[in-house]
Amino acid sequence: MTLLTAKQVQEIFRVDRSTIYRMAEDGRLPAVKVGRQWRFPSEHLESLLGQSNGESTPPSPAVATSDHVALRAILPGDTAQAVADLAADLFGVMAVVTDMQGQALTTVANPCGYFDAVFDGVYTADRCSTGWRRLGEEIDLEPRFLPSHLGFLCARSFIRVGTNLAGMVIVGGVAPGVWPPDDAEVAAIAAETGATEQTIRDHIDEVYWIDQAHQDWIVRNLSRVSDLISHLADGHGRLIQKLETIAALAGSAGLTEGASK
Repeated sequence: MTLLTAKQVQEIFRVDRSTIYRMAEDGRLPAVKVGRQWRFPSEHLESLLGQSNGESTPPSPAVATSDHVALRAILPGDTAQAVADLAADLFGVMAVVTDMQGQALTTVANPCGYFDAVFDGVYTADRCSTGWRRLGEEIDLEPRFLPSHLGFLCARSFIRVGTNLAGMVIVGGVAPGVWPPDDAEVAAIAAETGATEQTIRDHIDEVYWIDQAHQDWIVRNLSRVSDLISHLADGHGRLIQKLETIAALAGSAGLTEGASK
């Protein structure tokens, strides 16, 4: 097993060294302590990133999940919804759980008025999924607020099953530093979503106005929410595997018993 240094992992992920250490400490990166230094199993990182040997630039997480895990199949919908509701209440913004393709596994909890107005009518879930999928294509594994296709800010944290990225917890509806958008941006949002420019203008101020300190607090704690879902999904997945193994063994035993008669 080849162990990489933090500096080598930093060059792969292109993030600060302190970010690598935090991700190792909270379990988001597979790592072991050798003395006082962190070391990172290369094969586990390659599996996580979907890298082939010798590839120097990691693909985006959406591409990296070639061993796609069907999160919907192993995470009960009511459990995912409960976590989305909890995140929305905890952070005071909107929240949704999706797979890596941006397909929602839950309803949007605590939606802002602007989102509701645009989503109503001609705006389709497919268009929304496209916007959410773009968040999964960001290479930085650390949560941070980014502009969404609706103009407001969203942040996402990845859900893992084993070493695979399986989904996202997305929070948002947050007004950026410059808001509302100008006429050109409103026109672009209308073209993107299919909503009328007048609908957008009528509801543009119905977003969440939170300061930078609140935003920083959210991104520091968002990974805890996705980690909770990761543990739930991972445990449920192992349970399903055990049940399938038992069923297979029982089936084999039945065939053997039938053949002996």
